[in-house]
Amino acid sequence: MKEGIHPNYDKVVFQDTNSGYKFLTSSTMKSSETIEWDDGNTYPLIKVEVSSDTHPFYTGVQKFADRGGRADRFMKKYNMKRPEED
Repeated sequence: MKEGIHPNYDKVVFQDTNSGYKFLTSSTMKSSETIEWDDGNTYPLIKVEVSSDTHPFYTGVQKFADRGGRADRFMKKYNMKRPEED
């Protein structure tokens, strides 16, 4: 392999933002957020909206069906209405 052209493949923690489920794996993704894992080491934290813990293919049921999209959650969080709702 050529030197200096491949990204670093390091340990990272992925966290499902819907359920809070976390798992440690290897990835080339980077993050400025970190988390201390059970082994006492600190790893980059990558937040994802869907993982094997909440995806219907793996769970067999639909979880968080009424959660809404990012825009809907933002509007609800800051108690705002969409312009077309006025």
